[in-house]
Amino acid sequence: MPALSIRRATSRDAALILKLIRGLAEYERLAHQMEATVGQIRRHGFGRRRYFDALICRRGRTAIGFALYFFTYSTFVGRPTLYLEDLFVLPEERGRGAGKALLAELARIAVRRGCGRLEWAVLDWNAPSIRFYKRLGARLRKEWILTRLSGPALRRLAARSRTKSRR
Repeated sequence: MPALSIRRATSRDAALILKLIRGLAEYERLAHQMEATVGQIRRHGFGRRRYFDALICRRGRTAIGFALYFFTYSTFVGRPTLYLEDLFVLPEERGRGAGKALLAELARIAVRRGCGRLEWAVLDWNAPSIRFYKRLGARLRKEWILTRLSGPALRRLAARSRTKSRR
C-alpha cells in the first residue's frame, strides 16, 4: 500500500477541494445546500485576502482527503484557536490512517502557531466520527449550541439602520 503524504493546498487544488467538499456534503446528506464554486474556493483560499487554509492528503499520487481550516481567537484563553471547518476522507480510505494523519498535522500547525485550542463541529448522528474523535481525546461540548444566521435573516439584520455610537 502506498504511503500517506500531506501537503498544504495551492490554488491549483481548487477543483480538487471542491470535489472533496461535494463528497463531504453527500456524506452529510447536505448536497442540496452546496453553493460553492471553484472560483470561490480559489478566490477565498488563495486570493489576496485568504479566509482559509487547506491540507491535501494523498496515498501515493491519489488525493484521498482534505482538511479545511482557519484561525479564530479565544478571549478566555487569550490565544488563537485553529478551527477545523471540514475534514473528509474518501469512504474507501476510512480506517486506514488518513483522518488521524490530517488531525495530527492540524495539531502540529496549531502548536506551532501558539494556539490554545483545536476545535471543530460534528453532526450528532455521525457516530463513527464521534467515536474516532473521542479515541483521540476530544471532548464533545454539548452545552454549546452552534448558532447560525444566513440567507434572508442575515441580510435583514445587515440592513437594519445603524445606531449612532456615543463618543
